[in-house]
Amino acid sequence: MMVHIENLVKRYGSLVALDHFNLDIQEGEIFGLLGPNGSGKTTAINCMLALLKYDKGKISIFGKEMQPDSYDIKRQIGVVPQNVAVFDQMTVYENIDYFCGLYVSEKDKRKRLVEEAIAFVGLEDYRKAFPKKLSGGLLRRLNIACGIAHQPGLIIMDEPTVAVDPQSRNRILEGIVELNKKGATVIYTSHYMEEVEQICSRIMIMDHGRSIASGTAEELKRMIKTGETIVIENIVLTEEQRDGLLKLPHVFEANYSEDQTLTVKCTSAKHNLIRVLNYLQKEEATFGRVLSEMPTLNDVFLEITGKELRD
Repeated sequence: MMVHIENLVKRYGSLVALDHFNLDIQEGEIFGLLGPNGSGKTTAINCMLALLKYDKGKISIFGKEMQPDSYDIKRQIGVVPQNVAVFDQMTVYENIDYFCGLYVSEKDKRKRLVEEAIAFVGLEDYRKAFPKKLSGGLLRRLNIACGIAHQPGLIIMDEPTVAVDPQSRNRILEGIVELNKKGATVIYTSHYMEEVEQICSRIMIMDHGRSIASGTAEELKRMIKTGETIVIENIVLTEEQRDGLLKLPHVFEANYSEDQTLTVKCTSAKHNLIRVLNYLQKEEATFGRVLSEMPTLNDVFLEITGKELRD
């Protein structure tokens, strides 16, 4: 087991930030950790890194109990924080060399690792540039290089793609997958559900300091009531017709908005779309574009927590 957290409790006065929190991460996973603001994600990570004292529980990493002085464990961990943490007075190369030097003292080995990190994040043309001269996307890549240059076995990435352009985002996501293929276990937090679904092998949703659901993306989708969402645009519908939709098998919600858009939510079943369209045809309703959408992680998160991820 790469990470094992058992019954972790962390209080700030009367506030319970972690409430008997449990987490297991297998070696080789890209593990997505999701939760609304205030759910306890950052507290859990800081406890995991022994940066915070906790009231109760057990944390082991690489099969060893994690303590503030567990330097042998910490040398095998890389952290990419949400807020870019580099030195403006140092060049790209000097920043990566500095952070790598915290773990690797041998000069020749460190030089090789720094060059590999620069190539890995695609900053070859910027090695002599200062951070203030870099775009947001390039700065994020530098932040990643500083966290992974020593080639750790466990990498914690806290929203590494915030406020970056699509090209840099794709480069970062591809890099995370490549790190995983090379043997790194990754803990990944993000507010972008499509990223989590794209790269994570397993996902946990937490709220109020507890784990409330975990599994693969497909397993999480099967936990919720919504199996299919049908959206019909430019439709004229009466209240009676909307009520009629709610009587159809497997339909549990039908919302009709002022812009003449009908949203029908159904449980998992075959032929939901056909049943809805047959009903509308029978009612002689006219409409425009029809969309059928299977549940997303956004749907899972909203239904399980009752919150938008950015709450």
